[in-house]
Amino acid sequence: MKNPKVLYILISLFCIFAIIAGIYAQFIDSSPTGTGVAEEEQNVIQEKTQDEIKSDFNDLFTNELNLGTFDTTGIQKNDQTQEIVYSLSTERVNEFCEINLNIPVINIRSDLSNTFNSMTQADFVNKANEVIQNTDSTKKIIYTVDYTAYINSNVLSVVIKSTLKEGNSAQRVIIRTYNYNLSTNQEASLIDLITMKRLNRDDVNNKIMQVVTAENQEAENLQSMGYNTVFVRDLASDMYNIDNAGAYFLGPNQELYIVYPYGNSEFTSEMDIILFE
Repeated sequence: MKNPKVLYILISLFCIFAIIAGIYAQFIDSSPTGTGVAEEEQNVIQEKTQDEIKSDFNDLFTNELNLGTFDTTGIQKNDQTQEIVYSLSTERVNEFCEINLNIPVINIRSDLSNTFNSMTQADFVNKANEVIQNTDSTKKIIYTVDYTAYINSNVLSVVIKSTLKEGNSAQRVIIRTYNYNLSTNQEASLIDLITMKRLNRDDVNNKIMQVVTAENQEAENLQSMGYNTVFVRDLASDMYNIDNAGAYFLGPNQELYIVYPYGNSEFTSEMDIILFE
């Protein structure tokens, strides 16, 4: 450059910029919070996908009661030799059927316990008796029943899952849940569990609709691609209101599961699970 003053000014500005950049880099490297925004984004806890939630859900069915630290000494039982939930198990394999049953019995001396056990009889034991009577080998039936049970605070949650495959028909999955307040001998409602979890009712309803809407959109996309066996939900149904939720329970670490098992009323294994950890 012909003007030495301009050159001097540019060199000075360059030096100042280099010093500032060096100080800034040193500050970021020594910062206790890490290397900046990128690391913070990596540390954000991602919510589980529906596939992950369903996989974890299926792993719960160990046919056991998980007491945790709860003391059942003061609970009146029908059978003193058994825990407050125990299994009746049977297995049968022949050319007509394959049966593997682990039926939970709620062993508490109360009307509510009797009601729950009667529902189990109607839903699962009676079906097993029907399956055993099958004599058509071309329509071999595969039927399994498993359960899991947890006590969180004073609430006993029992979850029963059955899978039914009859010949070439679609597999059907049925979910039944019982929630028993051991302090009051009353059924614990979903609202009771939401209150225990200190959740907001509107937030719960919103998350239900968010999950169900996303799953339905995926189903409709598959349907538009020619997959006719996908399950399309009725988003206008009042079943998605928490006042009408049919299957819910507290899991091993007080997680709240709200389950929409569409196989309870139709021949499908499809379900939506809303999880609050």
